[in-house]
Amino acid sequence: MKKIVLITLAFVGFASANAQDIADNAIGLRLGDSDGFGAEISYQRGLGDNNRLEVDLGIRSGKGYDGFKLAGIYQWVWLLDGDFNWYAGAGGGVGSYSFDRPFNDNNDDNETFFFAAGNIGIEYNFDFPLQLSLDARPELGFGDFRDDLDFDIALGIRYRF
Repeated sequence: MKKIVLITLAFVGFASANAQDIADNAIGLRLGDSDGFGAEISYQRGLGDNNRLEVDLGIRSGKGYDGFKLAGIYQWVWLLDGDFNWYAGAGGGVGSYSFDRPFNDNNDDNETFFFAAGNIGIEYNFDFPLQLSLDARPELGFGDFRDDLDFDIALGIRYRF
């Protein structure tokens, strides 16, 4: 047990020593599958030298359906090399689907669901205020319609300020 505690403390100390200052704010798009939601509006707020909060809002509307999904992820950021960082985090969110059934106006399907999410990715910060990222976000849904594990891979394009 002592070895596990010492290894964990060494890893946390090494990661903190190599942390890069991150932008106070970043806003842009997260483009991926998002379980049918496509593009999400993405906002990141720096909370310290190596941690931040990311909030993503996906809105979708089409023929016979509409919905939204709001995700919040707490992330830890570590320097990889130069302007490259890698990050990992955990969080969750809420969403809602609404499907219109044709020929029967009284039986529309609606559901609000919750989900738990993890996040791991890599990002590059340019010399000008642009950030590109590629990440994976597995989500475990809790609801009748969305009660499974979804694996979302997305490209992020954000303006840093």
